[in-house]
Amino acid sequence: MMERAPQPVERQLPTDEARDLISLVRDIAQREIAPKAAEEEDAGRFPREVFTLLSESGLLGLPYDSEYGGGEQPYEVYLQVLEELSAARLTVGLGVSVHTLASYAVAAYGTKQQQVEHLPAMLGGGLLGAYCLSEPSSGSDAASLRTRAVRDGGEWVINGTKAWITHGGIADFYTVMARTGADGPRGITAFLVPADAEGLGAAAPEKKMGMKGSPTAQVNFDGVRVSDARRIGEEGQGFAIALSALDSGRLGIAACAIGVAQAALDAAVAYATGRQQFGRPIADFQGLRFMLADMATQIEAGRALYLSAARLRDAGRPFAKQAAMAKLHCTDTAMKVTVDAVQVLGGYGYTADFPAERYLREAKVLQIVEGTNQIQRMVIARHLAGPETR
Repeated sequence: MMERAPQPVERQLPTDEARDLISLVRDIAQREIAPKAAEEEDAGRFPREVFTLLSESGLLGLPYDSEYGGGEQPYEVYLQVLEELSAARLTVGLGVSVHTLASYAVAAYGTKQQQVEHLPAMLGGGLLGAYCLSEPSSGSDAASLRTRAVRDGGEWVINGTKAWITHGGIADFYTVMARTGADGPRGITAFLVPADAEGLGAAAPEKKMGMKGSPTAQVNFDGVRVSDARRIGEEGQGFAIALSALDSGRLGIAACAIGVAQAALDAAVAYATGRQQFGRPIADFQGLRFMLADMATQIEAGRALYLSAARLRDAGRPFAKQAAMAKLHCTDTAMKVTVDAVQVLGGYGYTADFPAERYLREAKVLQIVEGTNQIQRMVIARHLAGPETR
């Protein structure tokens, strides 16, 4: 038996335009992203030129209105693009997801003037965004954030520190949730802050076990002034905006997770069909065949789950519960599949000469970002049984 080359995922796409889009993404992934992924991740290098290419190709604003330079694609299609990019390199797929998340507040809650002024550059002008909600003392309990914005005439003055910010220090704009009122979720307001604002700075990137090419850093706001024209939505509406953005963002993380899992499965199948032991390929042994079958089944189930949630969103129906389910299931699947992929490769799977160990290290963060999987279980349970009694 010869080593089997990975087969492209068979996708059910709604239009010829969507099929052409996936073909474009696969071409970019194969030519520009995958060949450099291992080397650049090991070096901790962020591929800004790839994001410039994605912007020029119309891939940084896919779910947003074409009026402002977006692709006006349904989430069903956008998420499959994320999956393809993440299979090539998670730093890229997750980076696109975060940029989409950072653009959401203006796209969904901004005034017409804000959308005309800011969205074209965000969606197709080469800019890169970051989303600032978490803080050193407020992660899962995001409503307890302490970064504060105080009105001073026609401006707001922002002071505080945000933590675990993807693209911290390299982004061109930051969507920032800051406290403008009393404690609790109703005292939070959203702002669009340019990266070159005086008083804005980033700490050194965190040293992480995976995704080393994607900078994650604290972002400090020391008397940062922004005009009231950069306030997004009404005062006190920021937390509602943040939660709405995260419902969609969780679907992005689910798609990224399935991309990593698919890459791990492809690597495992290629190795198992090419590796000879006892005079035959190890893929001939039933125990290993069953592992591969289970991995593939879990991936297909995860893909179906995130696409089902995306179709609810595209239809304008509630999807928060399904988004939490998709984020939970798909990221748990990525963790299990990447662990199994390392096992299939045996000793080689534990070395950096093969990509399986990188997929395993990358998969772990997906169970944590944009709401830990424990938080997802809480969200799902609230939809089933109502809020917790106190």
